[in-house]
Amino acid sequence: MTKQLILCDCSGTQTLNADALSKATGLGCSRVHTALCTTQVETTAAAISGGDSVICCTQEKRFFADLAAELDQPEPPLLDLRDRAGWTADTGDLLPKMSALIAEACLDVPPGKSVDVTSEGLCLILGAPELALAAAERLQDVLGVTVLLDTDKNAPTLEPMNLAPGREFDVIRGKLRRAQGALGQFQVSIDALQQLDVAGRQWSWTAARDGALSDCDLILDLRGDTPLFPAPDKREGYLRADPKNPQAVADVILAASQMVGTFEKPLYLRHEALLCAHSRAAQSGCSKCLDHCPTSAISSAGDQVSIDPMICAGCGACAALCPSGAITYDAPATDDQFRRIQTLAKAYLDAGGQSPRLLVVAPHGSEMISLAARFGRGLPADVVPLEVTALNAFGHAEILAALAAGFADVSLLLSPGIDNEVQQTELDLALAIRGAGKARLLDIADPDLLSDALYDAQVSQPLATPIRPMGSRRQITRQAAMALQPEAQQLPLPAQAPYGAVLVDQDSCTLCLSCVSLCPSGALGDNPDLPQLRFQEEACLQCGICASACPEDAISFEPRLNLDPTALSQVVLHEEEPFACVECGSLFGVKSTIEKITEKLAGKHAMFARPEMARMIQMCDDCRVQAQFHQKDSPFAGADRPKVRTTEDYLSKRRDH
Repeated sequence: MTKQLILCDCSGTQTLNADALSKATGLGCSRVHTALCTTQVETTAAAISGGDSVICCTQEKRFFADLAAELDQPEPPLLDLRDRAGWTADTGDLLPKMSALIAEACLDVPPGKSVDVTSEGLCLILGAPELALAAAERLQDVLGVTVLLDTDKNAPTLEPMNLAPGREFDVIRGKLRRAQGALGQFQVSIDALQQLDVAGRQWSWTAARDGALSDCDLILDLRGDTPLFPAPDKREGYLRADPKNPQAVADVILAASQMVGTFEKPLYLRHEALLCAHSRAAQSGCSKCLDHCPTSAISSAGDQVSIDPMICAGCGACAALCPSGAITYDAPATDDQFRRIQTLAKAYLDAGGQSPRLLVVAPHGSEMISLAARFGRGLPADVVPLEVTALNAFGHAEILAALAAGFADVSLLLSPGIDNEVQQTELDLALAIRGAGKARLLDIADPDLLSDALYDAQVSQPLATPIRPMGSRRQITRQAAMALQPEAQQLPLPAQAPYGAVLVDQDSCTLCLSCVSLCPSGALGDNPDLPQLRFQEEACLQCGICASACPEDAISFEPRLNLDPTALSQVVLHEEEPFACVECGSLFGVKSTIEKITEKLAGKHAMFARPEMARMIQMCDDCRVQAQFHQKDSPFAGADRPKVRTTEDYLSKRRDH
């Protein structure tokens, strides 16, 4: 069934043309309403009951959700045409932009995956006695509270009778040594742990013990000290406030009181461990995800990395930086992200628009767009906004895909909490492939300044013949680059780029092929019939494992994107003449290597002192074994085998007796 758009001009404050939108999008459109949330609510109820309707209003999301609940219907899909398109000072044609936004809203994007996390309300409170105990008293009726008082910092105030707690919560003292985990599964390790024994008339501390382990569901940190975790604001279940700020303390106490029950934890990433290029045989390789994970959710696990989904905050930096595709963003999936980009561009161009510009924002950026629309000039008519869950996950491949799909340029609005270094790295890589001026970062916190920057920007020409690349992020990058730079053969890239060539010093390389056996992507290969080192550039991740493993230090790298078809096939980096076995004539090994070994060992080493022994160096494996077996002092020789006893032997022995 075709979706129907339920239009509303928000009390006549925007212009909507139902017939034009229906013709451009191929969807049915209602008449233009003015107050779907008040006087025309019966129309909204009918649309929700009928299903397959998209209500063009997001401001009243809560009202529509409550109405759907009353009607026992699922929440209807909503579309913001007003803030992103309708409310604008631009007098240009808004139809292409609205058509693009409608087409994207109608995409069937599967919901992200999640797991249930249960919190039973076991709360550990850290802080000075007065503040921690006061917080415990406020939370004791809704949470299972334990107050940990630091032995070192609070020693003068830790007399049991001075604490005056009842049995509503527990008090312990000690030195917190380590904390790990997230909401519902924290584990803490405490040294010099002493529990407050409140039995009897005289309260007392139990004997101290080190290495005590305890579990809790959430941690309320009121110490005002160094956070227990990196990126503390991204660690779910870890609530922290400045003890000198009463309002902040009150806020986290209120937040803690609500953290009881079952919660959905999004699974942001998809991890294919076999593709990981972290290391091989203890030789270090790629560590980009480890270096840029703000929450330390990623750790080394031998040849691959391990991701703790409970700690992962979904920033997406690892997915953008991963050269092999072992880590991909999954909320939404990478394929759906590319589909959204291409749908926006195609719908805009199909509706008659020219030179669209893409504005990529996080939820914080969407709020800025709404403020700019309500109180300022809004967005220009040719700027199409795209909200993403994680801005850092929008890397060079996504930027190039947008430019290849027909966008004239791409702007990314930075938001609080993202890794600007990662975003700049990905932008630099995209610009190195496409050329300067086609993409940029906007570090703007004022809605009016955002509008000014977009209105004042000089619009460049988009790709004349847009394409829609498909495949992995690496494949999409290559396809987009070939479309955007049709005359280029090789594009130089910044250092640490995930594309490039392996360079081999032929004077140093001995063709030991240790690099081949450890290459995680199969970019380096050998020839089973000849001593050759082969290389497929398109598959090279520039991970560095081959250089780490090379005993001769003969390998270096050149970051570049080779658009020539030869990059898709194997080329010979180094080869030498094979050696012919002196016994059977079959080819084996490398001639120069065999000659060097013969020169070093023949007649100079005890094992190869005799000419017949030295000759074995120049034999293939089969002939060498045969020669060793038949030599006078063969290492395979043993004592003479005992004579086989026959029936006659047994009978003759019986006759003798």
